[in-house]
Amino acid sequence: MLCLGSLSVVLAALALAPGSSDALKDGDCEVCVSFLDRFYQSLKNTDVKFTSDDIEKALVRSCKEAKGKENRFCYYIGATNDAATKMVNEVSKPLSYHAPVEKICEKLKKKDSQICELKYDKQVDLSTVDLKKLKVKDLKKILEEWDESCKGCAEKSDFIRKINELMPKYAPSAAKVRTDL
Repeated sequence: MLCLGSLSVVLAALALAPGSSDALKDGDCEVCVSFLDRFYQSLKNTDVKFTSDDIEKALVRSCKEAKGKENRFCYYIGATNDAATKMVNEVSKPLSYHAPVEKICEKLKKKDSQICELKYDKQVDLSTVDLKKLKVKDLKKILEEWDESCKGCAEKSDFIRKINELMPKYAPSAAKVRTDL
């Protein structure tokens, strides 16, 4: 017969057991895992010293260039100037001893669940999509990804014209397919 004290010990052990509910599932922490994996590879490629301080400085530099969901991830861990919290050491310290990025993201998820709720936006295939069927919001997002804007655009057709104009520069293969049709 188990007493209440033993039961709580057993339950606590189960919560900490490998494969517990905190383990990441496929697709969990998509932005965290992807961003940190690329960041870790860049550290290895540039022969950065794997000290917590050096990694933290490199992370802040990488986050300055991050856009969209990756910038939001950087904000959540405190690697941006406008961040309210600072959990950068929760990334830099484990990376300094080459911990797997999935494990780092699991720990971050416990600290702030929003980190693992970030998902990348679905990419539009410009070679096949009918731009006229997209919403203006999506057309604006395409231009935003290209770091372009459409000054004076008031109608949907203005945005479509601007995208078609810039497509050879930013999506040359899609532009070629569209002209071949």
